[in-house]
Amino acid sequence: MAKNLLEQLSEMTVVVADTGDLEAIETFKPRDATTNPSLITAAAQMPQYQGIVDDTLKGARETLGADASAADVATLAFDRLAVSFGLKILEIIPGRVSTEVDARLSYDTEGTIAKGREIIAQYEAKGISKERILIKVASTWEGIKAAEVLEKEGIHCNLTLLFGMHQAIACAEAGITLISPFVGRILDWYKKDTGRDSYPANEDPGVLSVTDVYNYYKKFGYKTEVMGASFRNIGEITELAGCDLLTIAPALLAELQSTEGELPRKLSPEAAAAMDIEKISIDKDTFDKMHAENRMATDKLSEGIDGFAKALETLEKLLADRLAELEA
Repeated sequence: MAKNLLEQLSEMTVVVADTGDLEAIETFKPRDATTNPSLITAAAQMPQYQGIVDDTLKGARETLGADASAADVATLAFDRLAVSFGLKILEIIPGRVSTEVDARLSYDTEGTIAKGREIIAQYEAKGISKERILIKVASTWEGIKAAEVLEKEGIHCNLTLLFGMHQAIACAEAGITLISPFVGRILDWYKKDTGRDSYPANEDPGVLSVTDVYNYYKKFGYKTEVMGASFRNIGEITELAGCDLLTIAPALLAELQSTEGELPRKLSPEAAAAMDIEKISIDKDTFDKMHAENRMATDKLSEGIDGFAKALETLEKLLADRLAELEA
């Protein structure tokens, strides 16, 4: 019997679910799952997950005591909610879950290190090994330096909001476990900048960017894994078949599952090894210079951090409102 595209993709690439929706994770049974502030905020507003939200709020109240202000309780619950969803996700999947550090710490190295340790401590208190957690950090210079410290402590990191080769090389040189280059957001920027409606999948700027990063890593033997993220269509996904990992939203997983046809491998370590690629060394000055010269990366990094920060503010308000209902 012919295999669908999702089955074929899973034979050459680790498929990861890009969602906080537990039912979707149950349906597609990926090895790993990733969340971000927007996904957690969306899941927290679904009626079927009200229990997770309520239990997290009650646990925060219990920790802080009856005299603590509602604002303090909501803040602690907010800190714990991504881990609460992560724990539920880990009951379903065999692999790792990515849990994101507060996006408002993206330019704060020490704050990111402290928050990363704190997230791991929450998981370990529930009996979960740090081997099953990826701490998700924005790919700013400060974030990469924080992740480098965490990695040396055995805390694995997933560097997100990655749009440029300078970010990718800095991550690899810092010994980061995994990076998440954002395919669809790169495409969005180019469509807006050029006024084009669409690109064929093999010319998609996001696909080309991730392909370059993958080939660079394999050419020079970096251990950092590449996980393409933020897809807009299945063409972007099939063009990256063979990438180490791809994190895919439930709607696109369903489309891959229902599509028949041959899926050829597009990326491989062997092909990359034979390529003529120049090695670049990155320090802060080089990183800053390359970042400033890359308008797309500059725009999308700052926009991504702002977007995640806004999602967190929405979530904080949601928790404060729900606490008021519970304690009324």
